[in-house]
Amino acid sequence: MAYYFDEPSRTFSEYLLVPGYSSKECRPENVNITTPLVKYRRGESPKIRMNIPLTSAIMQAVSDDRMAIALAKEGGISFIYASQPIESQAAMIRRVKSHKAGFVKSDSNIRPDQTLAEIIALKEKSGHSTIAVTEDGTAEGRIVGLVTGRSYRVSRMPADTKVSEFMTPFSELIYAEEGVSLSEANDMLWNHKLNALPVIDRNGRLTHFVFRKDYDSHKANPNEFLDEHKRYMVGAGVNTRDYEERIPALVDAGADVLCIDSSEGYTEWQRDTIAFVRRKYGDGVKIGAGNVVESDGFRFLADAGADFVKIGIGGGSICITREQKGIGRGQASAVIDVAAARDAYFEETGIRIPLCSDGGIVYDYHMTLALAMGADFLMLGRYFSRFDESPTNKLNINGSYVKEYWGEGSNRARNWQRYDLGGEGGLSFEEGVDSYVPYAGSLKDNVRLSLNKVKSTMCNCGVLDIPSLQRDTKLTIVSATSIVEGGAHDVILKDQTSNLR
Repeated sequence: MAYYFDEPSRTFSEYLLVPGYSSKECRPENVNITTPLVKYRRGESPKIRMNIPLTSAIMQAVSDDRMAIALAKEGGISFIYASQPIESQAAMIRRVKSHKAGFVKSDSNIRPDQTLAEIIALKEKSGHSTIAVTEDGTAEGRIVGLVTGRSYRVSRMPADTKVSEFMTPFSELIYAEEGVSLSEANDMLWNHKLNALPVIDRNGRLTHFVFRKDYDSHKANPNEFLDEHKRYMVGAGVNTRDYEERIPALVDAGADVLCIDSSEGYTEWQRDTIAFVRRKYGDGVKIGAGNVVESDGFRFLADAGADFVKIGIGGGSICITREQKGIGRGQASAVIDVAAARDAYFEETGIRIPLCSDGGIVYDYHMTLALAMGADFLMLGRYFSRFDESPTNKLNINGSYVKEYWGEGSNRARNWQRYDLGGEGGLSFEEGVDSYVPYAGSLKDNVRLSLNKVKSTMCNCGVLDIPSLQRDTKLTIVSATSIVEGGAHDVILKDQTSNLR
């Protein structure tokens, strides 16, 4: 006879946190939301610890190098999507790792034989007024000059004027040599009253810029998630098909952590992928696995050697796995069950494996619920897809701005490897949709607002860190009428009064 779970499959919206005693120390500025990303032994510290409990999903519409840099600045990490050629995914990883905190790769470059018209076009395209002039017009070419907004006057110069005629030549540039520290570079900016400082190697090739405006930016980003070389941390998705070629390329490119991108993790293919990493790299390369929704799946991946385990099947806003296959589980029930298995595994082995809740987050308060139920961090797709930094188009539809957002199981992404069951390659039917999400502005503003809500809620619960939240918080199931009571009700909202006329 089939096994039946006693409890219904529940979502985050079916729970509420119950306030606890709050001391005078329970203020948002005192809350610590750092969290482990990879497993560790009792009494030891994790090798990788994030400054905020947020990661961006392994999706074409969410996680590219631009998103990775933006999220790392706030203290989280992105997993660059795997549904692309190995070479292009590795190139994205390299771009993130080369974007050393404070050291920026030049993305506005031109040759000296090009024209003022091309300078103007490049400025309009990139939005940057500082343009490196290199012999070949590339970011790594031998630098011969610099153009800034003060180098030319459009109203008084012919459009075909050569760049070489108005650029500041290399002989007049103040620059730093490769190996300069960020502190030394900032001192040069201030001492010479510069807005931009080129950094060049021994062959005269441009390696980076350091900008005065970034000095304030780094002061404003105290939670930056950096490696020991002050480079941004970045993750990468892998699949269970081409992992023997993809993983070495991503590791060589500098990926700090890997994650198997799959709709279902309780499989022999995932065990084989993890085994390959352990044979080739030992514990030196970290890899997460998933997704699972109950204790047996967690134990399987824990025994296979996963560094973290991802929870969730069918709970994403663009995922239609449940209606296509009848497979999945409510995200709250899944997190609670897997967290109990994780805690039992820790008591048995002394190894604590972090859990990632992937999907089911509709409102900001769901983040706090997921953490309280046992997740150590969250993976978010729709949430991050709404921001300027996501790689999708911003459109105006019926007077409202939206961004495109599609699932990895949609015909648009055609990421069949994510749903691989070992047969012929290809997507036999869709498990995701192609959609729009309301445009929400910058990542920085939204992430800080969401995390302020999380911290404030934690204070209401009387806790100051995530382990205490998981240990001491009380939760209650809510009824259907209680859910209605939780919102505005029995009043006429002011923005609806026009309907009364």
